[in-house]
Amino acid sequence: MIASALVIGGGIAGMSAALVLSGQGVTVDLIDADPEWRTYGAGISVTGTSLRALDDLGLLDEVRRRGHVGSGFKGRSPDGGILFEAPPVPDAAPINCSGGIMRPELHEILSARVKASPVTVRLGTTVAALDDTGDGVDVAFSDGSRGRFDLVIGADGIYSQTRSHLFPDAPAPVFTGQGCWRAIAPRPEGMTGTEMFFGGPVKLGFNPVSPTHMYLFALEHVPDNPRYAAEDMVGRLKDLLAGFGSYVADVRDGLGDQSLVNYRPLEWQLLADPWYKGRVVLVGDAAHATTPHMASGAGMAIEDALVLGRELAAHDSVDAALASFMAHRFERARIVVENSVRIGTIEMTGGDQVEANRMLGGTLAALQKPY
Repeated sequence: MIASALVIGGGIAGMSAALVLSGQGVTVDLIDADPEWRTYGAGISVTGTSLRALDDLGLLDEVRRRGHVGSGFKGRSPDGGILFEAPPVPDAAPINCSGGIMRPELHEILSARVKASPVTVRLGTTVAALDDTGDGVDVAFSDGSRGRFDLVIGADGIYSQTRSHLFPDAPAPVFTGQGCWRAIAPRPEGMTGTEMFFGGPVKLGFNPVSPTHMYLFALEHVPDNPRYAAEDMVGRLKDLLAGFGSYVADVRDGLGDQSLVNYRPLEWQLLADPWYKGRVVLVGDAAHATTPHMASGAGMAIEDALVLGRELAAHDSVDAALASFMAHRFERARIVVENSVRIGTIEMTGGDQVEANRMLGGTLAALQKPY
């Protein structure tokens, strides 16, 4: 087992890795480029896979308290009529549930746990240079300090500088042709789980994120990859929701600054196996950034951390541990990324929705297997 590790990036993947390794007695330093350690966005949907990972990380009870965990699903037509319904299952295991939580709430849960752990957190700090000497990694930091670590973990997101350092020829993230709108709105009475509207001008869904609020997501086909000024976002989202029935009209009328409306072009990247070189390894979006069609990005990042800790504890050498880590992670990440992108393509081209639903169900069923 290693004695020390540096985690680069304080998002979901990085904080999870820091917690796992620190819990195993490793001396962990975590750095993040943002001096205020902020997070951006509105809500986040979580599948059973993600809930199981959060449970294994010891955070599920807090997610239940501050977010929403349940079961059940409603599919609606654009006018709000119910097309099909899967009723809630009482006392379902986490793997058979779904849920949602405000992204800042999840960040606060993780960061509070990190702050309460032995992990050393350094904000406003980046890596200036990495030198892997074979038996350790010498690191020069942006503040002029230096350190030496048994392992360096790059968890610095889809535009990872660590990835660029390790694999300078790796393909850049790819724009899919879709953009995702997200917002927060008051939760209608009677909403107990995820609801999606099919057949409208955009793919529209809602997921509870607290007892009082829900998270809205809308996927738009935007082949020209536009950008929107902050002051134009509420108006644009209102335009996209026009024509939807049921409670959507009330949501549309209520959109404002308090709704945390944001927009992001959807991009993906899947680094080829291996995700490591020497004693530096990539996890989370730095290795496998996916689109939101499987609602599994957070869970996959947490799984990376859990598996990395497990394999490091099980092997005497770092190289053997990282090779075993890849044997457990690559195929699992591949099906999430590739099938998510495929579903998005079907949506944009008006393809067979039955195929898309089958792919979604089959992938989520495969992810229920142990990681």
